[in-house]
Amino acid sequence: MNQNQLNNAFTLFLSLLVEAMPFLLLGVLFSSLLLLLVDEKKLIAWLPRNPLLGAIVGSCAGAFFPVCECGNIPVSRRLLIQGAPMPVAIGFLLAAPTINPIVIWSTWVAFREQPEIVVLRVLFSLGISIFIGCIFSAQKDLRPLLQQTITRSMMKLDYPSDKGGKGKEEKEKSPLLQSGSFILGQPGSPLKMDANVLQNNLAANQPKKTFATQLNLFLENTIQELRELGGVLILGSAIAAIVQVAVPRDIILSLGQGPVTSVLAMMVLAAVVSICSTVDSFFALAFASTFTSGSLLAFLVFGPMIDIKAIGLMLSVFKTRSIFYMFALAGMLTFLLTVFVNLHIS
Repeated sequence: MNQNQLNNAFTLFLSLLVEAMPFLLLGVLFSSLLLLLVDEKKLIAWLPRNPLLGAIVGSCAGAFFPVCECGNIPVSRRLLIQGAPMPVAIGFLLAAPTINPIVIWSTWVAFREQPEIVVLRVLFSLGISIFIGCIFSAQKDLRPLLQQTITRSMMKLDYPSDKGGKGKEEKEKSPLLQSGSFILGQPGSPLKMDANVLQNNLAANQPKKTFATQLNLFLENTIQELRELGGVLILGSAIAAIVQVAVPRDIILSLGQGPVTSVLAMMVLAAVVSICSTVDSFFALAFASTFTSGSLLAFLVFGPMIDIKAIGLMLSVFKTRSIFYMFALAGMLTFLLTVFVNLHIS
């Protein structure tokens, strides 16, 4: 790139950062506050067990838990360990990065001239999350879907009995007759020496945290998220600026104006860039003049669901096959919906 292109790229980079940073800060502050204020165990008791209702509640819960895709995986993991139904956890995992006030507000600020982008982003994200949550509810035995460390530490497991009544026998068997090491806690309730189980038990029996401890936790979480997400935001803004300036405009136009090619290009870009949903609308705005509305929607819907940088975190909860199914279903549904927008609405 020549000096003029570098100057243009740097100007675009700074403009993206200035617009996006306030929303990133708001999202991090909300996430840290909820860490202190929400009692997850009481929340679990009120969750519906019906697959469809569970998927709807889990998907809509993002409105009350404003976390981006960098924070939804730990929350989904905690929900599963506490005993939440799979549709609730899957719905929250996929929809929370989009269905929250901070992201909706930032999308509106970026696309106030195209309000249909804001509305369709919410509707498509909800619909896809609910559908995938219901699909996963068909698997009653969660062990093929989740990592062993999660299934061992889940508080409520309801596996179907194996042939010959083996499942029933294991359920009724005294814990001390099973393999492993145990410590004696309360009378009649021995505790298995499993790291996750012990951590949950110790956390449940800890005395109430003081205000100073809670404030320290709030500050530590805020600083950690700002450090992690700020780096991703800077990288994503730099990529957007470089792509806009360095790639020949005729190539961008040839990809961006096709009803199918534009959607595929933006879905691939969303997966590769993996920018935080709190600020991804400003990234997409940089392509608004050259790409179709459906492709912008594909970026805004698919990106928060399929975040490559978070695959490591997802592998700590789900097995590889489960993640592949989620990726494939989310990709196909996003492609079909956004191509339909290009062909019939734009």
